[in-house]
Amino acid sequence: MIRPSSFQDSIAAHLAPHGLHLRGTARFPQGEGGPLLDDGQAARAVLLIGNIGGSMWQAFGDWRAGQSDRGGRDPLDTWSKRIIGDLATKTGSTAYYPSDPPYHPFQRWAMSAEGLRASPLGILIHPEFGLWHGYRGALGFAEDISEPEKTPVSAPLHPCDDCKGRPCLAACPAGAVTAVRFDLAACRKYLASEPGREGCMGKGCLARAACPVGEGFRYPEDQLRFHMEALVPPSDQP
Repeated sequence: MIRPSSFQDSIAAHLAPHGLHLRGTARFPQGEGGPLLDDGQAARAVLLIGNIGGSMWQAFGDWRAGQSDRGGRDPLDTWSKRIIGDLATKTGSTAYYPSDPPYHPFQRWAMSAEGLRASPLGILIHPEFGLWHGYRGALGFAEDISEPEKTPVSAPLHPCDDCKGRPCLAACPAGAVTAVRFDLAACRKYLASEPGREGCMGKGCLARAACPVGEGFRYPEDQLRFHMEALVPPSDQP
């Protein structure tokens, strides 16, 4: 198992060629609801792994191009599980994925790990990356593997609190985005329509693109289309 002097640095080095990043650690004091490990114990720490902007897209695309079936029905999940699952084996940890039951609370873990809050679109907004980031999986450990901080870190400001006009609310052509909720059904209905296919499906979510935070981390166009297609059930696609 990997146990060097800088444990998290070794994990980051393993992830780097795949364009994945460590996204913080959620900690669970004894008896306070950590997810179960493979041996039945409750995890004391969960290390989140994800992308920042389009960081993973080249590596994922290269892998997918080499698969005879283009990666199958859920290629991004398959690719993520291959990388994170291999890392779990090397570190003696337990891997968790957003797509797998019992559907662990990744957003809650991320809020704890990075101090983030949700945007009107339901996506957690980062003060630097904006809406252009994601979580591909996590590793659970029986001990707290976080490294001591040299200086205290204050909770980041929530960008939506000081956003003038909240352009994401007005930009959604389906009216699915409001200050209090994101209407997924309305979004999917619009995406399945002709205007939706020509608009958000082809160019990426217009409401997401209207957010001024983290514009430099915007996903490349083919990544935007890939994620939009995942929002529409196959039965609704033309």
